[in-house]
Amino acid sequence: MGGKKAVSLVLVSIVVAWTVARGVEGNTWCVASSSASYGALKSGLDFACSHGADCGPIRPGGSCFNPNTIQNHASYAFDSYYQRKGKAPGSCSFGGAATIAVTDPK
Repeated sequence: MGGKKAVSLVLVSIVVAWTVARGVEGNTWCVASSSASYGALKSGLDFACSHGADCGPIRPGGSCFNPNTIQNHASYAFDSYYQRKGKAPGSCSFGGAATIAVTDPK
């Protein structure tokens, strides 16, 4: 009986690990590239905000206005656009100013 319990425990552990891994697998975010120029970030930010991204929180007085940097504001807008587009291929480019992150940037 001890052998069956051990095998059952191993199988349950494998199923749990597989389930957790599959849940994490699809989590991606679109963030500003650390090597992007100010102009590229500004252009991408303007595009995202005028094409469906929710940019209200990064406007003055918004909940995500601070830190008030182009890098942070662009990352917020890029990810909002990317998420609203269903993470569609090509929705995280912004002329090379963005990149996909697999760890939560928050």
